[in-house]
Amino acid sequence: MTGGCGFIGANLVAALQNQRPGCHVVVLDSMRTGTFANLVSACERQGDAFEGQVIAQNIRDVYWPDFVEHFAPSAVFHLGAITDTTVDDESEMIEENAGETWPEIMHACADHEIPLVYASSAATYGTPPQTEAKTPFPESAAGKPNNVYGFSKWLMEKAHARYERQCTAAGNSKPWIVGLRYFNVFGPGEEAKGKMASMALQLTRQILDGKRPKLFEFGEQARDQVYVDDIVAITLAGAGIGGRPDPEPGVYNAGSGRVTSFEEVAEAVRQGLGISKSDRPTEFTPMPPAIREFYQDFTCADMSNAERGLGFKPACDPAESVSSYARWLADNHG
Repeated sequence: MTGGCGFIGANLVAALQNQRPGCHVVVLDSMRTGTFANLVSACERQGDAFEGQVIAQNIRDVYWPDFVEHFAPSAVFHLGAITDTTVDDESEMIEENAGETWPEIMHACADHEIPLVYASSAATYGTPPQTEAKTPFPESAAGKPNNVYGFSKWLMEKAHARYERQCTAAGNSKPWIVGLRYFNVFGPGEEAKGKMASMALQLTRQILDGKRPKLFEFGEQARDQVYVDDIVAITLAGAGIGGRPDPEPGVYNAGSGRVTSFEEVAEAVRQGLGISKSDRPTEFTPMPPAIREFYQDFTCADMSNAERGLGFKPACDPAESVSSYARWLADNHG
């Protein structure tokens, strides 16, 4: 697994160890933003200790045909990437996320018939027509991202599509490759993400610090907030674990399929902490023009294809999960 020391990756490692006792998980992580502490805490939450292997190395420094042949994994989960959407070094972002290493990973896994599941992003959508219409995003609506991060993930998907076409043109079946467009993920283990942490975490911290929750005017911006347990479940389903035993290769949305406004997130946090709105009313501030230009006011995943192709349905209610997460943060972080 690449990126296994990150937020989602560490939770995925813990779930694999829990669901597949005795499995040996190999984590490849450059430690750019990942940390060993994520693995330790994620496994602890499952009542376990990390028992796998960590290789602290950049994915670009690995020769993937040899790597895959040496470890002979049952599945490969590729989550490693630069995920900071504010990074403006376009060449670094594109090379790291969608450079020549990515086709090498796909070829190596397909050559050994190893299922490959990779993280794409809802950032591939940019601002599609569904934003104004306030309707769920079908997978076909992507392709006009607003930032280089979303563009790098779009490039990954296009390389995946080209490889599929090459395989079918040669008379072969589609390789077992599943891309997942993660929407706004939150939950335990994201504390090390800093400014890229979820709104649920940021608002909880503000309230626990005795402050009012702070949002852009007037908190009506709405996103598909999805709990990390659902993201772990759909990622496993992409490898045939917990969903269909024979997932359909392709690219799928990975969200809750519901819309939660930021003010609703703030209210769910207050409920989880047992604090009334009158005691901690929301503070609204104008959105700076530089942010407004690229801001997504609305995101919502159409999850119908994921149910059909992967056998996955979201199980976590976003608002209830935000409340329980806020309580967990208060209990575990003072």
